[in-house]
Formats: sequence, structure tokens, C-alpha cells
Amino acid sequence: MADYRTEDVSAYEIWWALGWPYETGAAMARLVFSGIFERHPHLKIITHHLGGIVPYLEGRVGYGWDQLGVRTSSVDYSGVLRTLKTRPVDHFRRFHADTAMFGARAATRCGLEFFGADRVLFASDMPFDPTPGLYMRETIKVLESLDLDAEQKQRIYFGNAKQLLKLG
Repeated sequence: MADYRTEDVSAYEIWWALGWPYETGAAMARLVFSGIFERHPHLKIITHHLGGIVPYLEGRVGYGWDQLGVRTSSVDYSGVLRTLKTRPVDHFRRFHADTAMFGARAATRCGLEFFGADRVLFASDMPFDPTPGLYMRETIKVLESLDLDAEQKQRIYFGNAKQLLKLG
């Protein structure tokens, strides 16, 4: 979709580079504020690309949405926060997330810090990489460069998926 009303399409593929992470965060927010985690406390949802922009914007997702409705005068959000048993940011941390970050070390570290190694699953966006196996190799390279212990790596590489999917 276009970035501005005056355009027919997104210039420079901005929709792909910046829009997709935003859309991921927007979908997560819709789920959180719908109360789905309150109604289904054991629900497991895996979000793509380490939660899009959510981990990077933790402060806005946290303290910003603790004040939901303060900045909006035309909509009454007063009841939304009362329906959530914890802060919105705590609900965002309930998602699981994959490591498909195209080898981005800072973004991977940010996502791991936000979700914790127990909620991150290995993924690489394969086969959509420009060179077969590139994203997988880069993702592994990044994970191996981070200060993760052997148990955390095991959980990310296969343990979390095995547990989440009840494979043994």
C-alpha cells in the first residue's frame, strides 16, 4: 500500500522494510487490547520478525499505553485498561517471537531482551532470501555472537518450538 495518500504505491519498497514491522506491531496491539489473553490465558501466539517494532518501542508500548486514552479526546478508552489484568506491555511479552531478522544483531538482541530466550524460536525467512541459505547462516551467526549460554541457544534453536508444539 502507498505510504502517502498522493501516491499509488509505496516508494522504494518502504512498505516492505518499514511497513511490515509496523503492521506486525499493530496486529499484536489489536490482539492485546481485544482482551484475547484475558479470555484465553493459555493461548500461545508466535509473532514474526521478533515482534516487529514492539521491542524497539518498549517505552512507548509500556509507559505510553499505561496512559491509554489520555491523548485521544474523540474516543473513550477508559474501560480498556480496566479490562486488562496487567499492563499492556506485559501482555505484549506473552507473545512468542521468531528470529527472522535478516541477520540484524541489534534487532535480535533487542527482541531477545524484550521477550526472553524462553519465548524466542529460530526462524530465518528461508526460502525468501536472495541467496539460498543466506538468512539462515546470518541468523545463526548473530545468535552465536550474542552472550547466550548453551541452554538459551538450545531453547531458541529447537527447544522452545519442541515444547510449544508439544513434540516430545
